[in-house]
Formats: sequence, C-alpha cells, structure tokens
Amino acid sequence: MRCPFCRDDATRVVDSRVIKHQAAIRRRRHCDGCGHRFTTYERVEINLPNVIKRDGSRQPFDLSKLRAGLETACHKRAVASDAIDALLGDVERHFSEQAEREVPSSRIGDEVLRRLRSLDEVAYVRFASVYREFSDVGQFLTVLESLQSERAP
Repeated sequence: MRCPFCRDDATRVVDSRVIKHQAAIRRRRHCDGCGHRFTTYERVEINLPNVIKRDGSRQPFDLSKLRAGLETACHKRAVASDAIDALLGDVERHFSEQAEREVPSSRIGDEVLRRLRSLDEVAYVRFASVYREFSDVGQFLTVLESLQSERAP
C-alpha cells in the first residue's frame, strides 16, 4: 500500500479489525518512510445492478445516495450510525444476491422502507414522505394510521 503522505511503498499493517456490518476489514498502517499512520479498508467488490429511475434513465447503484437519504430521515433521531450501516449492508446484500442486471428504484425504496420501519417509525415516515412523494397531509395521516393500527393489540 502506498503512503498517502509521502507516496512511499514501504508501509506495514499495525492493526487489523473486522467491521461487522460492512463485511470489511479496517487496517491501521504505518509508513516506514515518513512515520505517518493511516487507515485503509479492505472490502469485497460486489456487483450491484443498475437502477432504473422513475424517468426511465439508468444509473449505477449508489449506496451513498441511500445513505444520504437515510441520514436525513434519521436526523435528530436515536438511530446509531451502525444501525444505518447495517441496514445499508442488508439492502446491498439483498440486491447483489438477486443477480439481476437492472432493478427499478421503486423496489430499492420498498426494501429500505421495509427495513427502516422496524428501526425507527419516525424515520420511516420521513423517508416514505420523500420516496413516495407525499403531496398532502392526508398521505401522512394514512401512513401514521397504518403504523398505529399495527401497534394496537
């Protein structure tokens, strides 16, 4: 591994740890040339399908877009970043195992919503309002009523 500070190739691994929910290995490295320490992540490259957007365009599957949406939905909620990472890992794994070349964005959104519902109901409603493009308060009420009816014994 080349040092990002001095570009020397003489680096060594000081510590390695498995990151549970991301199926990755975190490595702390030390550069013998300049003495700096830095972190790298080793991760299996997963072939994900292209996403068919609502307008018919196609884009590569981008977890960073999902992460941004989830972080917005979970803003000021008691949802740990590890829980978001786990949810994203589950969604990524789900679609990589499907072995499809293309998948509609609606299926991705539905899968995220299904998992987010059990994680945090407020974040679920926030994400659903953007994903399903709520146009009035009635749509919020419908979702809230369905959540309430599921709670009732």
